[in-house]
Parts: sequence; structure tokens; C-alpha cells
Amino acid sequence: MAEIQSPLPGVFYRRPSPGKDPFVQDGDHVEAGQVIGLIEVMKQFSEVQTDSAGTLQGFRLQDGDMVHPGDVIAVVAES
Repeated sequence: MAEIQSPLPGVFYRRPSPGKDPFVQDGDHVEAGQVIGLIEVMKQFSEVQTDSAGTLQGFRLQDGDMVHPGDVIAVVAES
């Protein structure tokens, strides 16, 4: 299992914008470098990407939750 951790403090979003579908869902296959969410810091958005390929086991945060550096955002079962 690989943990995807927050590189920044801010607000985590699973969608590219309100009304859009989430980047990924639990159980989806993800590739290394795939965007799974965004972190907003002072109106600046940074992408959260996977480090490895596998199956997204689940998010540890809800859409709109505050995050701190090192917080686990999601877990990927590596393939």
C-alpha cells in the first residue's frame, strides 16, 4: 500500500471545479503521476498526484477538508 500525502497546507478538493465529476473514485485504477485532487492555498491550486500505479483503495479526507503537510489524502494498492 502506498499513501498519498499532502505536500502543502490548504483545502483539499476531489473535483477540478464545482459541478464537475471527481478526478477519481474509490476502486479506480490510477497511473503514476495521475491527478487525484487539488489543494487550494490562498486562491492558488496545486495538483495532488499519485507516486505509483495501482488501485485507489480510498480517500482519508472529504472534499473540502483542511489538510496539513504529511496528512494522508488517499491510499493506493500498488500493482
